[in-house]
Order: sequence, then structure tokens, then C-alpha cells
Amino acid sequence: MDVKFDGRVALVTGASLGIGLAMAREFSLNGAEVALVARRQEVLNAAVDEITAVGGGRVKGYSADVSRGDDIERLFSEVESDFGRVDILINNAGHAKTGAIEDITDDEWQYDLDLKLMAAVRLSRLAFPGMKARKWGRIINMLNTAAKTPGARSAPTSVTRAAGMALTKVLASEGAPHNILVNGFNIGRIKSDQIKRAHDRSSADMSLDDFIARAGTSVPLGRMGDAEEVANLACLLCSDACGYVTGTSINVDGGLSPAL
Repeated sequence: MDVKFDGRVALVTGASLGIGLAMAREFSLNGAEVALVARRQEVLNAAVDEITAVGGGRVKGYSADVSRGDDIERLFSEVESDFGRVDILINNAGHAKTGAIEDITDDEWQYDLDLKLMAAVRLSRLAFPGMKARKWGRIINMLNTAAKTPGARSAPTSVTRAAGMALTKVLASEGAPHNILVNGFNIGRIKSDQIKRAHDRSSADMSLDDFIARAGTSVPLGRMGDAEEVANLACLLCSDACGYVTGTSINVDGGLSPAL
């Protein structure tokens, strides 16, 4: 099966750590040129060095806050100037903000919407014209399982991610006549920097490995997923080998979500 991306350019947000870094690395290893986007330049530099060390296509890091429209305009212009195009867009930036509904402020709601939903809207809007002109494009919106099955104290993330599912369907319908495929990933419990931060905040007296193992016991597969498993699926869906899948949101959760 051919999942090569020779001549393609991928833009990955939230790409300096965890799932974003794993996807950027896998796209690079399969021949793509990759623009990594994150806020902290020093962490981006380390990510670029890591990917460059294992070979692959050209890689460059861009420091930007994708919750800000002006930052998005600037970074997209820089990426197009440096690489000439954006063929693959991975909207991965986000954080796991949750709380009781009466405790979430307007500012917190707005920031969550700007960081997750509006960043995907703005970047997709910028990427669509070039993708349409070339009759080829791939967009993946990184969501989570709460978008399908929200529970108590899951806002604002569950609400913003549910909106991201609707955006995915709209983009897929508009992009289909132009060979632009758009899908979502509903992420479950994946080993990532967010998990490390959760461990650091935890009062439990256990190692990170034990923390991960315990968190994985509630997953039907009996473990947490690896970021590389998400990256492999992203590469498959963005390749020409998987050209008939669009407008869907796939659970990447080891069977955890009760919704298909």
C-alpha cells in the first residue's frame, strides 16, 4: 500500500509534542515537507531537530498562537511563502479544558472556541483555495470522544469538539467536488504530553508508567494508545490509498466510546 507524500506539504498545528509531533514525524518519514506550528519556539526547535535527525522531507517550525486570527494569517502566509503550498492540514491544537458549567467563564468559553473551533475554521478557509486549484487536499480535525458522548463537567471541550464534528461534515461536503477529503479523529486515551501533565497534577503516589497503566484499565483494549498509532491512521487517511473516505469522524480510542 502506497502512503507516500512526495511533493506534498503538510501543516500540523500543536506539532511540538505528543500526537502532533508523531504525525509530523510520520508525514516527514513518508516524504512530505512539513510545517510544524506551536507557541513555544524552543520546543518547536527541538521537534524540528528530532524529525530532521531521522530523515525525511524538509521540516520547519513556526511559532504562532492559533487562537488569534492575526497569528493564523501571518503563519499561513509564511508557510506558503516558504513551501509554496499546503496540501495537508492537521488541525491538532487544543487542550483538555473541562469544569462545572456554572464555573466556566465567558472568557474561558471564548478561548476554547478560538483555540479549537475557530483555528480550524480560519486555517481551512485559507487552505481551501489552493487545494481547490490543485484538485487535491486533505484535512483532519483532531477532536475527542466527548464530542459524541458528552458527560457532566465535560464542557467547554465537549461542546467545542462537537462543533468541530459539524465543521468537518460541512468542509467535507464543500470539498468533495474538488477532491478535498476532510475527516475527524475522536481521540480517546492516548499517551501524550497532556497525560504527563495530568500525572504531574495528580496527588497519587505512583510513577508515570503506573499512572498510564491504571488509566488504561478502563479501555476495552486494556491500555492507552500510542501517539504513533494515531499518526499511522492520519497518514493512511491522507494518502491516495484512502481516497474514498471523507465526512466521517473516526473513534481512535481502543473501543472506549459507546458511540460509533
